[in-house]
Amino acid sequence: MTKEFSLTNARLILDGEVSRGTIHVADNLIVSIDLGETIHTNAIDCGGDFLSPGLIELHTDNLERHRKPRPGVLQPMRDALLAHDGELASTGITTVFDALRIGSVISDGRNAYEPYALEAASTMRRLKEDNHLRIDHQVHLRAEVCSETLAEELEEFGPEQDIGIVSLMDHTPGQRQFRDTAQLILYLKGKYGMSDTDIEQHFTNMRNLQDRHGSAHRKATVAFANAAGAVLASHDDTTIDDVAQSRAVNCRLAEFPTTLEAASECNDAGIAVMMGAPNLMRGKSHSGNVSAAELVSTGDLQILSSDYIPSTLLRAAVKLGIMLDDMAAAMKMVTFTPAQVVGLDDRGRLARGQRADILRFGLEESQPIIRGVWSAGRQVA
Repeated sequence: MTKEFSLTNARLILDGEVSRGTIHVADNLIVSIDLGETIHTNAIDCGGDFLSPGLIELHTDNLERHRKPRPGVLQPMRDALLAHDGELASTGITTVFDALRIGSVISDGRNAYEPYALEAASTMRRLKEDNHLRIDHQVHLRAEVCSETLAEELEEFGPEQDIGIVSLMDHTPGQRQFRDTAQLILYLKGKYGMSDTDIEQHFTNMRNLQDRHGSAHRKATVAFANAAGAVLASHDDTTIDDVAQSRAVNCRLAEFPTTLEAASECNDAGIAVMMGAPNLMRGKSHSGNVSAAELVSTGDLQILSSDYIPSTLLRAAVKLGIMLDDMAAAMKMVTFTPAQVVGLDDRGRLARGQRADILRFGLEESQPIIRGVWSAGRQVA
């Protein structure tokens, strides 16, 4: 049970409009909304700040930064999850699908990936059961088909992990995100200090993995997602053929399409397009792909994701709201629309009966300043 409280003298970001009003909360839910200029007594006076639904994040690998803050340095999974949870709460995110990589390369020497997703999902479940998390965490499995262990790792997951999203990733050099191998080479040299010889061997290994396992891994992932009742997402669609593959397996979400052509085709196919908030803030993709701003201009963007920088989710939505002169439409991309794509009908709107996930923020020089975050009626930041 949560104590009753009200937030008054606020600009409420509602369906299609921003209106002055007051929100009343009880028992973890929004119980009523009063529109108008009246300032209620015995309520928290928001002083004209915005109130929006709590932000909904469908794809962030931010947990990995807390788990492995330096190369070769691993933090305990529990500690990493609690730190990650606190960081997200402080940025206004109240529902997160933690994107956990599944599918490892265990024979590639220093460039190897090691399995960690099952440990993360199991630790997350225990922390949720013990009520130690501030916000609602759900599992998103990033299934890397260009790997050695994907099928075996999938078999380790059971219904108790409650998988919400499964995304089909393929990072084979020369296609999708890494169609331009020059960008990939810069990335590998910059992040891992790889030599030209190292990179050539890495490319050969990855292409061999794709040849050996790619098709079987893709089929296994689709079957797993269907059996788990998870939303299936594509990743880095680049060509019309990529989108045709996504459509054939009933993907509902397209993560970070790399070209305008692919994003437009996804829209035509009824697949929601999600782009990175860091892309929108920078005005371009870090890997030279299509910009989120371009997709906004063509009407081909429905959802924003913080991806690797949690604080950008609100900042990008506010920036977009100012660009469009429509804060309600921009905030919909980080609240209502992601909730609908993953079937969470109990959140994503400020409305009676909705979960009391609420974000309070003001604007200073067009930048959002967070002044309160409530998750299911409990203040978490």
